[in-house]
Amino acid sequence: MEQAYKLLAQSKEISNKKAKELIDRGLVFVGDRQLKIARASVPDSTIFRIEMPEDITILYQDEEMVAVNKPAGIDSYEVQDAIEGAELLHRLDRDTSGVLLLGKSERYIKEAIKAFKQRKVLKEYVAWVEGVVYEEMEITAPIHTIKKGKAFSKIDERLGKPAHTVVTPDEVQGKKSKVKIVIHTGRTHQIRVHLASVGHPVVGDSQYGSRTRAKRALLHARKIELLGKTFSAPLPADIKRYK
Repeated sequence: MEQAYKLLAQSKEISNKKAKELIDRGLVFVGDRQLKIARASVPDSTIFRIEMPEDITILYQDEEMVAVNKPAGIDSYEVQDAIEGAELLHRLDRDTSGVLLLGKSERYIKEAIKAFKQRKVLKEYVAWVEGVVYEEMEITAPIHTIKKGKAFSKIDERLGKPAHTVVTPDEVQGKKSKVKIVIHTGRTHQIRVHLASVGHPVVGDSQYGSRTRAKRALLHARKIELLGKTFSAPLPADIKRYK
């Protein structure tokens, strides 16, 4: 037995630091299971598979802003670092793919941040969730986020902040449902915790109760409307069709 990151480093001929980083980013798999703990003890015969995320695709760009299609497996700040002179206007979770907006001019950044604060932004997502969703749901449970270490959100009537999510069914495959989601607020992990709270966690989202194995939480930011412009990202293969 050996610690996973050390064995990965040996088998792929990379540094221990690089191996640990790959595991922490959720890019290392053993069979169909994502390896989540770099220091976990694994058999010496373990065969690792590294799945690097797709390249960042620019959807639209002008002198004031840039819209990109963020692939799953990349942190939003990695996108910011990759685009010189651009500043994130919002964030997507590492596992979430889809439209991500960055500002390039001070004027645009101020206007965009103001629009986000005033909730004048339309944000539409698509996800596969556990269970069968038969009809539209409007979820308004308040959300409280604990940010010590890895962020975690929960429904909390006393400490929570207002949150508003609308979920519309689109397709059913077996005991899984594909849904459209529109959020009118932007709380940390809002979609994930709201869906989990009504018994329909996002498929692959083990943090919020999904028992289905998947390479990632199957959530995609399909469209954002901001300051008179609409930006859309095509559905990736794992969202377009489940299995």
